[in-house]
Amino acid sequence: MEKLRLGIIGCGGIANNKHLPSIKLTDMADVVAFCDIIEERAVRTAEKFGTPDAKTFTDYHDLLKLDLDAVYVCTPNRSHSFITVDALHAGKHVMCEKPMAINYAEAKKMLNAAKETGKLLTIGYQSRYRADSRYLKAACEDGELGEIYHAKANAIRRRAVPTWGVFLNEYEQGGGPLIDIGTHALDLTLWMMNNYRPKYAVGTVYHKLNNDTQTANAWGDWDPEAFTVEDSAFGFIVMENGACIQLGASWALNTLDVEEATTTLCGTKGGADMHDGLRLNGVRHGRQFTTKPALGADGVAFYDGKGDSPQLIEQQIFLKAVRGEGKLTVLPEQAIVVTQILEAIYESSKTGKPYYFNKGE
Repeated sequence: MEKLRLGIIGCGGIANNKHLPSIKLTDMADVVAFCDIIEERAVRTAEKFGTPDAKTFTDYHDLLKLDLDAVYVCTPNRSHSFITVDALHAGKHVMCEKPMAINYAEAKKMLNAAKETGKLLTIGYQSRYRADSRYLKAACEDGELGEIYHAKANAIRRRAVPTWGVFLNEYEQGGGPLIDIGTHALDLTLWMMNNYRPKYAVGTVYHKLNNDTQTANAWGDWDPEAFTVEDSAFGFIVMENGACIQLGASWALNTLDVEEATTTLCGTKGGADMHDGLRLNGVRHGRQFTTKPALGADGVAFYDGKGDSPQLIEQQIFLKAVRGEGKLTVLPEQAIVVTQILEAIYESSKTGKPYYFNKGE
């Protein structure tokens, strides 16, 4: 089959380290166009991942004039919405990096554009494709946990503040760890619960460690003057059916309970967590039990049994869907709810009041 023709908008770390290497491994597509506001970055990325005749641009509108099957939006969060909308209306399918947008209104524009054009739109929530996530999703779909009525979405780092790019810039990103890594944990949790109807949310964001200097940060000390986003955030979400979710996200927190993009689920028939690998629990034959699925292949030389990487699976699913050979896993109708809840937690922190989704309060 003839290879798909792809364009990349935003040639930073997420494009170079996640999407482009995985696209290459699929052998299903050629990347023929690259765009970045820094011309040198677009040229350098094209030389590494593009076809010999790949074109480079500094204005994404020029890229969208080309004959492309799909584009990848790998820019700062602020520009996800308008670039995606323009790409969809230009007749391109779109893979947009997470989060969907900086707020619900912008995400709604993206969803509407996808519906109006009939083009595919998906969001880069690759945590769904991990071996533990796929196993747990199958268990949830089989009803092993029963009705899931309490959950925790965890995205906690002790000292791992990203000090490069625009991660610390609230204008460009819309927030800090809540919108950056909390978004993965929340997406994973909602997906497992298959529950996308929030009733209200309350939350608090903190700027407690932003001004620290000797930080022991994984990527070196951050600049306190540049650190304008929160260092941690916590929320509590109640769904329309009464289920509740505790959400925690931090780049810097004095804790030893460190987990990123994990979920804990409590249901009427059983529970599950990802504290020490994937663990399922319940009661059987009058006794409590804990099951830890063997997701690897211990003892088999040179093979861990976990299969393809989440990043590769993400590309395979998207590119096959573009070719009409399968369905998307991450739907924009799901991703928009993640953005809606994150915005509600930020708003609740500002007002000191719960945010009610059905009333817009």
